[in-house]
Amino acid sequence: MGYVLDLRQKLGQQPLIVAGAAAIVQQDQRLLLVERTDNHLWGLPAGSKELNEDLATTARRELREETGLDGVQPQLLTVVSSANMQYTYPNGDQIDSVTAVYALQVTGQALPDHDETSATDWFGLDDLPTKLTPLTREILTRLKLN
Repeated sequence: MGYVLDLRQKLGQQPLIVAGAAAIVQQDQRLLLVERTDNHLWGLPAGSKELNEDLATTARRELREETGLDGVQPQLLTVVSSANMQYTYPNGDQIDSVTAVYALQVTGQALPDHDETSATDWFGLDDLPTKLTPLTREILTRLKLN
C-alpha cells in the first residue's frame, strides 16, 4: 500500500496536501496522455510521491506503471501548485496537489495498465481531448501547451 493510501486509512477523505510528479512525453509534436479508469478523463501520466523517493523517480515510476514506458533524462519543467490543483476523486478523496512536472524521453510502445489507465494515446497539441483532468489542464496551461 502506498503512502497516501496509508494516510487515507487514518484520515479519511479530508483534503491532503500531496506532493507528486507528472510526465510530459512528446514525440513528433504529439503529447502522450492516459485515460484514467477512476474518472474516465485523459491526463498526464502522474501520481503521488512515495516515502524515500525523489520526484524525478516518481515521474519515471508513474510513467512506467501507467504506460509500460521507461523514461530517461528527466528534466524539471516546472512545479505547479494553486487553487486549481485541488481535486476531489470520484470516491470522495480530496487533494491539494503540488506537482513537479518533468519532460522525459522514451522508447517503445505505450500500453495501458488496465488498473489505473484504460487507454494511452498520442495527441497533437492543437487537438487535445476536451475531457482532460483538471490537474492536467492546469499543468498544460502553465506550460502553455494547450
